[in-house]
Parts: sequence; structure tokens; C-alpha cells
Amino acid sequence: MGSMGDFFDELYDYSLFTLRDSKKLEIVEKRLKIIKFFDKYGAEATREAFGVARSTVYLWKKKLKDAGGKLIALVPKSKAPKNKGKRETHPEIIEFIRRYRLAHPRTGQEAIKVELDEYCRKKGLKSISVTTIARIIRYLKDKNLIPDYKKRLSFYARTCRFVERRTKRKKKLRPNGYKPKYPGDLVQIDSTMYFFNGIKRYIIGAIDLKSRFGFCLTYSSLSSASARDFIERLMKVSPFPIRRVQTDNGSEFEKYFREYLEKHRIVHFYNYPRYPRGNGYIERFFRTIKEQYIYWNTDGIYDIRRFNENLIEYLIWYNTKKPHTGLNKLSPVDYLIKNFSFYKSKMLWNYTWT
Repeated sequence: MGSMGDFFDELYDYSLFTLRDSKKLEIVEKRLKIIKFFDKYGAEATREAFGVARSTVYLWKKKLKDAGGKLIALVPKSKAPKNKGKRETHPEIIEFIRRYRLAHPRTGQEAIKVELDEYCRKKGLKSISVTTIARIIRYLKDKNLIPDYKKRLSFYARTCRFVERRTKRKKKLRPNGYKPKYPGDLVQIDSTMYFFNGIKRYIIGAIDLKSRFGFCLTYSSLSSASARDFIERLMKVSPFPIRRVQTDNGSEFEKYFREYLEKHRIVHFYNYPRYPRGNGYIERFFRTIKEQYIYWNTDGIYDIRRFNENLIEYLIWYNTKKPHTGLNKLSPVDYLIKNFSFYKSKMLWNYTWT
């Protein structure tokens, strides 16, 4: 073993490996401190200061010597008994619980115990506690003898077992503080729902963060096919090429929508989970659309085509005439003309429906 004066350096090296368990690290540090104190002041002073006997210090020193000075030798060993008593439950009880959970999925242990007690009484078996029932349910799930509804499972009749289906999760690209420099660098897209007289409708909308150019359409159902239809129409009316879009993690922005983006080499950013402010621009756009158009045009809600045609008329005004505070009271189109090379807007309603 090296010099005890270097024990703090050794402790640092040791901590690189055991930092995950801070309590054990504290114990090792304390034992090294006691050994150093013992070598300097003797056994009596050590007993008075730390309440540690001479034999204990010698035992620690021997462990260090046998381990070649490796400080891991001072980590306290588990005090759990090596031979644990096994709780034995009658196989008929385990089988009863298994069959019961298969017949009545997700039933809790309290409900199972009521019928299990009656079953045990008829069979002359000693019943078990609610805690033991819960432990058996966990055991059956671990052995795939009953389904664990937190997992995606398939049942194989040949083995009478449930097997977990594991799919590789695709890593989602996050905006990570990305700030657009030009129109089309980042367009937020989202969906919202509204009711009127029992009629449910969905709006899919988009807004460019740089120019505040906005576009939206109403659909009777929400799916990735609807989202793909929307992005196709958005690309037709947008006065600039779209290079990146940002959406939430909704299923409507997967499958067909994602395939369209990949085909056109558009980068897809996903919002951070449980972070609604990440799509703040589009949420504010939806609020404006509802307050300035939807609430005043509810008569057309039954005819989606006519409703969308009128909505496009509103969006033409929104993008070409309406002053925006965030754009120094310019409309999005005026802002584009003044600050960027701008081509004539394609935003006419017939573009979106032909």
C-alpha cells in the first residue's frame, strides 16, 4: 500500500469509479481518515475520537494490504443474508391469479383477494395477503405469463406466453435553439380542434417565423394523410421555399407527412416533450384565426370546401394587408418585399383546390 499521506489522491482515483454511490464513497473516506488518525495518535485516542476499536482498524489495514492498496477493499459489504428464506406459495394459488388476470385484465390485487379467499376456503388452502398477490402478479409479468400493458406484447399459442415486441425508436431532431435568418428557414406547423353545434372540425396551420407568413386549412378528420395534403398545398402558396418545419409529436405529423418531407428534403424539427411554448408562434396564429374568422363564420362550418374558400380570402388579407406589430406594422408580404428578394405571391385560393 502507498503512503497514507497520499490517501486523498487515491480517494480521488477511486471516486472516478464509485461516484454513483456517494454514501459508499463517504464511508471509504471516513475509514481512511480513521486509519491516518490511528497511525498518528494511537489506539486509545482513536477509540475516544471515533469509537473504533484497535482490532477494527487492523482489519481495515489487512483488507487494504490483501487488495494491494486498492481502496475498494474499504467499501462495506452487503449485510443481506446470503441464504434468504423463500416464501412458498401453493401452485394452485399462483395459477388462480394467472387465470384471473387473463380473464379480467388490469384487475387489482384487492379485487383478486376477495375471490381468492373464497377459492382457498373451498380448496382448503391457506390464503395469502394483498402484498403477496401483488408480488405474484409482478412475477407473472416478468415471466411473460400474463400481459404487461406497459409493454407491446404478442401472444404465442404454442408456448402460451406473451413476448415483448421491441421497436427501435427513431431519434427525433430538436430545434435546439435554432434561429431562422431567412423566410422559409423555419415554419411552425400544428393542428387544433374546435366544436360548433356538435360538429367537430380540425385546423392545420403553418406560420413562418421570419416573415409571419401564415396559412391554414380546415379538415373533417385529422391524420397524417390530412397533414400531407396540407403541406402540399402550403408549398404551392408559399412565396418562398420551405427548408425546415417544426411540429409537435402528434401522430398526424408521422407516416405520410414525414414521407413527404423526406422526399422534398425538408428538415423536420420536433418540439421538446411537455414544452408547449416551443410552438408559440403557431399557437398565437390559431388564436387570431379563431377570433377574427372562425367565430364570425360558423354558418359555413357544414360545407368545408366553402368554409376553406372563404378562409383563403381572409388569409390573403392577413398576409397582404393586415399590419403586424412584430414586423413594424407591415404585412408579411410587405415585409418580404422590403427586406428580401421576393417573388410574386402565389397565394390565390384556386391554387389550393386545383
